[in-house]
Amino acid sequence: MTEPVRPVDDAVAERLAVALRCVTISTEPPTDTADGEFDRLGAHLEESFPLVHRELECLRFGHSRLYRWAGREPERVAALLLAHQDVVPVDDESRWTHPPFAGVVDGEFIWGRGAIDDKSRVLALLEATEAALAAGVRPRRTIYLAFGHDEETFGDSGAVRMAAHLRAAGVRAELLLDEGGVIAEDLADGVAVPVATVMVGEKGYATVRIAATQVGGHSSMPGKQTAVGRVARAVARIQDHPMPLRLTPVTADMVGRLRRAMPRARRILLRAARLAAPLVIRILAAGPQTEALVRTTTAPTVFHGGVKANVLPQRAEALVNFRILPGDSVRSVLAHCRAVTRDPGLTIELVGPASEPSDTSGPGPAFDLVAELARAVVPGIAVTTGLVPGATDSRHYDGLAGTRCNFAPIVLSRADLERIHGTDERISRLNYARLIEFDRRLLDRLAG
Repeated sequence: MTEPVRPVDDAVAERLAVALRCVTISTEPPTDTADGEFDRLGAHLEESFPLVHRELECLRFGHSRLYRWAGREPERVAALLLAHQDVVPVDDESRWTHPPFAGVVDGEFIWGRGAIDDKSRVLALLEATEAALAAGVRPRRTIYLAFGHDEETFGDSGAVRMAAHLRAAGVRAELLLDEGGVIAEDLADGVAVPVATVMVGEKGYATVRIAATQVGGHSSMPGKQTAVGRVARAVARIQDHPMPLRLTPVTADMVGRLRRAMPRARRILLRAARLAAPLVIRILAAGPQTEALVRTTTAPTVFHGGVKANVLPQRAEALVNFRILPGDSVRSVLAHCRAVTRDPGLTIELVGPASEPSDTSGPGPAFDLVAELARAVVPGIAVTTGLVPGATDSRHYDGLAGTRCNFAPIVLSRADLERIHGTDERISRLNYARLIEFDRRLLDRLAG
């Protein structure tokens, strides 16, 4: 019988806590990056994991680190294991139980920005690799660890450069593993057990700027429309007319897998997701968390216009963010915005970075391995597929692996999920132990 995973001890927890004390915030523009904090984190990693830094080749791309663990058959690549060192800023430190960069460790949790997203995965991979090296493990096929430093600002200086290096070297791995899915409690109606969602792709990303220019003047003599009014009406039309609902093959597969963990009556209702597609789509579209699985989502996020209450604005603009479902595209998002606003006088254009939906990989042996190890670390869970609704460094590695999985074997409630990029981010000692044990088992299997 497999021994249950036990929470990490103080020494392991403290190594993560020290990393959380490094204020490695991704900034825009990147010229404002806190280089000293990234250097401090790098020195901590090198001091804490001496075998890794003696035995593995490490290439630097800015503050990003690409480790190559050469196998006995070095040209064959088993896996690309991704994580990132950077974190998002903190909005209101006064709302935190402990200061966000204090790296507080108590009897149950390790607290701090990056505890889940994503320094715990960086440190867990290094803990597992250090232990494997200490045990004399040498993989048959090569394994790469890629730790970006600007994932939160789209990875242009980190993941993009590391992926380009791997492409130039002709690397093709069996498995790419990155952040994204977790084991969620109360994820699906009718499923009593926690659900591990192993994501096999991610949605695209685009921000559209809607702008209008008008003649200014005094507010006592307005024309029939103002710049603010035109942009507001356009945003309302875009929000009121979202892009179509659609059941993708990945979502159909997800529903089919979840069905096995449902009560008999629900299983019968959803016995063939493709045949019952309209019903499945209606169920998923009922809530914002699941609607993202069946639609390119629309989120107005920024509005600017006017300078004074009694002055007609000469210009107004709004930003609308889209997360693009496979089958749609950046181009189709722009076309949709122009079609539904029905105002040729508006400027509708992309602003900032954009990415198409990633390639998706069908579940195969590498997916099955991740699912098997997840069940071993957290027994009794259901495992399904899915799409990452946000953006990760994985999208830059398209084509470099046969199977892509975005997953970490940590058990989170809905309240825990809100802590990611939010207030009081933390990881339990038990969840951190699960991460390390999962990585240790993964490396053992990949080494064979």
